[in-house]
Order: sequence, then structure tokens, then C-alpha cells
Amino acid sequence: MALTGEGQPVPTAGIVLTGGRSRRMGMDKATLVVGGVPCAVRVATVLGSVAAPLVEVGPGHTGLLRAPEERPGEGPLAALVDGARALAALGYVGGALVVACDLPAVTTAALSMLTSWPNDRTVVPVVAGRPQTLCARWSADALDQAAGLVEGGERSVRSLLAHLDPEAVVLLDETRWPVGVDASAFTDVDTPEDLDRISSRSEGAAGG
Repeated sequence: MALTGEGQPVPTAGIVLTGGRSRRMGMDKATLVVGGVPCAVRVATVLGSVAAPLVEVGPGHTGLLRAPEERPGEGPLAALVDGARALAALGYVGGALVVACDLPAVTTAALSMLTSWPNDRTVVPVVAGRPQTLCARWSADALDQAAGLVEGGERSVRSLLAHLDPEAVVLLDETRWPVGVDASAFTDVDTPEDLDRISSRSEGAAGG
């Protein structure tokens, strides 16, 4: 939970994105098993430890409430908007932590860093100079702007970041992360080789 400039708590909901065509992987990434647990379920479980309420945008791999998709298959920005609308239908007002299902190594510490950052702005971690827009806390204002961008034909979440006022965004590079958070938490799984690396790391951690 974030704090406003006045120190008041700001609730943070969660959106899990489980759609996408997974072209490079060759199979649905949401159902890939890492450490004995499907990726989408792993992500939803960790997200649920720091955010509420939660919704899934996608086929329904997590057991969470599924958001109605107005533009299925139209990309992650449209999915983000669908998730925000589903949260609004639940009566939720505020920002949301958005996490893609292909981040099986994401940790509670990493997501807590985002939800607890002390303001109500958008917070995006940066790894090796690259903003991690699909594991980020998007402000209520950003979610509103996303809907307009989708109507205008935009499909990339990076386009949302580009349209936001820089003063409304916190870009968190590794020098600003707390102890206990490292870049591995933001490692996505796009190819079979990525899956092998993540699985090996998970098995090693379990064995240790």
C-alpha cells in the first residue's frame, strides 16, 4: 500500500495478465510449470500477498475473478484497461499493480517495493536500463489515460509510459531497490531456454 504526499494510505489492487500468443515459447506461458506450480498461479499467489482485490485478464488460469475482455488478443495495453474496468465494476478506485504471468520468479519483496513506494504515482522498476512495464504499479490517472490510448489504436504498455507526465512516474533502477530485491525477480520467460534457466534456479533454491 502506497502513501500520498499527505501520508494517507492508497490502496493497490492487482491485475494478472494471462493472455498473449506465446509465439516464441510455442505453448501457453501461463500454464508452464516452474517448481511444480503453473506460472500464472505462481504470479497470482505472490500478487495476492501484497494487493487486493485481484482480477485476471485472460483465459482463466488462476482461479481469480476473470475480467471481461472487450478486445481479446489486442495486446497488453488493452488487457490492462479491461482489468481496470473490472476493478471499477467491483467498486475499487485507485491504482493497480499489473503483473504478466510469464514472471514466475517474481517475489513478494519485489512487489512490496512497488506497492509501498511512498506516493500515489506510477512506479516502474528498471532493469539494465529497460522499464519493466508489465510488472509495475500504475496510478489511477495512468489507468484512465490507458483507456484513451487504446481507443486511439495504441497496443503497447510502453506507449502509456511515454504519454505520462514524467513528474507522475517513478522509475526505480537497481540503485534504489531495498535489500532483498534483485533483477531475477523481473526475469520473464519467453523461450524454452528461458524456462530451463528459471526452472534450474528454482530447483537450486529448493535444494538449498
